Amino acid sequence: MAKIATDRTTIDLFAQDKRPGRPKTNVLPRDEQLKLNKRNQVKRDRNKGLKRIEFKVSEQLYTALSEQAEQAKMTRSAYLEHILAQVLSR
Repeated sequence: MAKIATDRTTIDLFAQDKRPGRPKTNVLPRDEQLKLNKRNQVKRDRNKGLKRIEFKVSEQLYTALSEQAEQAKMTRSAYLEHILAQVLSR
């Protein structure tokens, strides 16, 4: 019988060996957990109508944006969205 890591219904059939230490809180391996969490995050963002934009900036610009966002009591992401909205509304 083949074992699939994402199969949650038959995973207990293969849990014969006892391991010392703290028990797992999630039956999936870490890489599967990360994939599942990312997929759920993308779905949540899509339902909220959000789109992902990714770009690279220098460390100086990154630091300046972080400081400005902190002064404005906003997250860096929200601050960048605010700046872009201001520029586009001109």
